[in-house]
Parts: sequence; C-alpha cells; structure tokens
Amino acid sequence: MEKGGFKTAFFYFCALVETFKVMKKFFVIIVLFALPIVAYLFFASGVNHFAKLPVLNKNISDLEDFETLEGEKISFQNNITILGFYGKNPSEYIGNAYNISEKIYNTYYEFRDFQLVIVVPEEAREEVEAVREEIGTIADLRKWKFAFAEPEEIETLFSSLNTNLSLDEDLSISHVFIIDKDGKLRGRSDDEDKGILYGYNSSSVAELNNKMEDDVKIILAEYRLALKKYNKGS
Repeated sequence: MEKGGFKTAFFYFCALVETFKVMKKFFVIIVLFALPIVAYLFFASGVNHFAKLPVLNKNISDLEDFETLEGEKISFQNNITILGFYGKNPSEYIGNAYNISEKIYNTYYEFRDFQLVIVVPEEAREEVEAVREEIGTIADLRKWKFAFAEPEEIETLFSSLNTNLSLDEDLSISHVFIIDKDGKLRGRSDDEDKGILYGYNSSSVAELNNKMEDDVKIILAEYRLALKKYNKGS
C-alpha cells in the first residue's frame, strides 16, 4: 500500500473509532435516563399488577347482624371492603385511622364499589361519634362506615377470617383486612416477611405504604379488567 493510501485508511479508522466512542457515550446516557423512568412506571403501577391477589379464606361471615351509625344494613357482597376492628375504646385508634386514611382511604374512596368498615360494639356508639367527627377533618366519610353489633357477633366475624391473629380483650386489633366482592379474604400467600399475610398493621405506615397500597391496587385492577372483559363480551 502506498504511503498516501495508508494515511487515508488510518484516518478513516481513527474516525470510525471516534464515532464508536461518541455512540457509546450516547448509549450510556440514554440507558441512564431510561432505566429510572421504566423502573418508576413499573413500581408506580403496583409490583404485582399482573397477578391476582390470593384468596386466603372463602368462608367469611357477612355483616347481616351489623348496622351503621345511621341504622343502615351493611354487607361485604358487591363491595371491595377494608375491614377493621376498633373495639370498645375506638378513640385509642385515632392514630391508626389517620394512617389508613392518608395511605389507603383518601386515594381509593371514590371508586364506586369501595368501602371501609370499622366494627365496634354497641357500647362504643357515643365514643364513635366523636371519633368520626375527628376523622372527618381529614377525610370524606361517604365510604367510611362504622358497623355496630354485640360482642359475640364481632367475635364470630373475626373468627371466620381464620387468620393467625387474635382480637384484644376489648375486641380490637391494629390490623385491617381486604375483603373482596364475594366476601372472601384476600392477602399475600408468599409474603417475604410473614409467609402468609392475612392483614395489614395500620399502626405501621411502612406496611401500609409498601404492602397494602400495592395489594389494594391489584384487587381494584383485577375487577376493572374483569369489567372490561364483560363489557367487550356483551
């Protein structure tokens, strides 16, 4: 090869190397910008949004023996329900109520079939009115219902959940539960911390934020998908 030809070839080779370096830099920049966006979109939509939330128990007692503060009947059927037990001293659960309101209720209460039901014994009716007034300062209570019954009926309802948890002596517990439209208990069958996760500790903002919020998203998405399929088929 002549000297001039060699120089030309070497020049093109160097140009090709520089072009490759520039392309590599652009590729790295694109990856650095794209990956966080993709990760955000994935996690923002719910970690397990492709799966159904497991059914943990199918045989839960309904609420036919319970009534609301306004004297209305209440039911799990055809509702996605967040169920809680505040017991004989509901004012002790104001902090839990704030947590569940901020992390779950205020986000989802406008969904048509969503409701939050807090079970309390008849003797706590007067105290509930004060609790309800306080919660009303941070939440629209249209879908927040206090359900009253005798202690035996509350114990029967809780026992029917068939969990590894138990009520305190005052008929309360800090955990809340997800009940689907068919009156079945939903939760996690392979939780990384507890194995089977029957309920969510409402005194823990981290558990509500990192687990329950995702699971509520999943069950709502599940019913939205089922509704879309039904509408397409009709």
